[in-house]
Amino acid sequence: MRTIVSMPGDGIGKIVLSEAIRLLEAAGFKANYVHGDIGWEFWKTEGNALPQRTIDLLAEHKIGLFGAITSKPKDAAAKELAPELQDKGYVYSSPIVGLRQHFNLDISIRPCKAFEGNPLNFIRRSADGGVEEPPVDAVIFRQNTEGLYSGVEWTNPPEEVRKALETHPKMKKFKDVPSEDLAISTRIVTRNAARRIAEKAFEYADKHGYKNVTVCEKPNVLRETSGMMVMEARKVAEKYPRIPLWETNIDAQMMWLTKNPEDYGVIIAENMFGDIISDGFAGLVGGLGFACSANIGDEVAVFEPTHGSAPKYENLKPSIVNPIAMFLSACMMLDHIGENEIATRIRNAIAEVIKEGKVRTYDMLKLRGGADVIEKGAATTEQMTDAVISKLK
Repeated sequence: MRTIVSMPGDGIGKIVLSEAIRLLEAAGFKANYVHGDIGWEFWKTEGNALPQRTIDLLAEHKIGLFGAITSKPKDAAAKELAPELQDKGYVYSSPIVGLRQHFNLDISIRPCKAFEGNPLNFIRRSADGGVEEPPVDAVIFRQNTEGLYSGVEWTNPPEEVRKALETHPKMKKFKDVPSEDLAISTRIVTRNAARRIAEKAFEYADKHGYKNVTVCEKPNVLRETSGMMVMEARKVAEKYPRIPLWETNIDAQMMWLTKNPEDYGVIIAENMFGDIISDGFAGLVGGLGFACSANIGDEVAVFEPTHGSAPKYENLKPSIVNPIAMFLSACMMLDHIGENEIATRIRNAIAEVIKEGKVRTYDMLKLRGGADVIEKGAATTEQMTDAVISKLK
């Protein structure tokens, strides 16, 4: 029997992950779940949001289901450390980013597909004044370990770093800025990683019949890093003559995705641009309550919804949060390990519940979250799980 590392994390991550496991078991997926410590409580009590013991569990079992984490800026995080850990040199870093980099989970896949009947789906006006609901089905392939999220940055850069940077002529404009007033983040793209994300994107498009692949970057300004992403995508595209490669700039793409989102299939982007555009497309198919993702490396894979921990909802009884993003992330895990039949049955059950429209969480009713949404007709988290389970064929 397969073992899955269950990492609930913080806030609503604990709620939606337990409901996803309940759904998986009802669908007939047999697994052992071992708990992995991760998140804000371990930062406060240990100075490490990603303990080594959790890394060891993933190294052993290879597959993880992840809920959500709380993440705060550096100074705010430092203030929440236990008194005995204060001023000991601990610096907070995102544990999910840490997992991606430690295990080189460089392929992030974020499907954004509209479900028929979802009242949150994107609509637009047609030329004759009517309303259209385009069929959005985009899959973002986000390079997951490099780019602006590589973590190579400084405030008050060391002298040797500053000297190296000042060999670039564009640094002349900053020559009179004191180092203590200078913050620098680097955007790092390597050719192998750029090629690999393009290869995985084209393989996926070819396997699933997508009509195009788009590389979404900004090579007219970020000439070196975006330029390398685009160049490697072009090279890979030569192996797939059936699939046209489109090239868009990230700023223009954010406009076009609300004008003609149905035109796009698979999209390739660097880490930050992929983060931005996947949230943009998620907004067209219902928001973060429907946004699932995979983080895949050569050996280890971690599956997670892209929403945050939403701590204000954690202690509401009953829970009101939408668990569908977590359910869809679990389906991506099933696909990854070859349990495609169970994944298909769960997705079909979700689709049937959404189309039927009898059970909707507060976001699907366009309500502001709070304890009063249940009396306004919103389903609880548990009720949504029950509804999906009832539709399993």
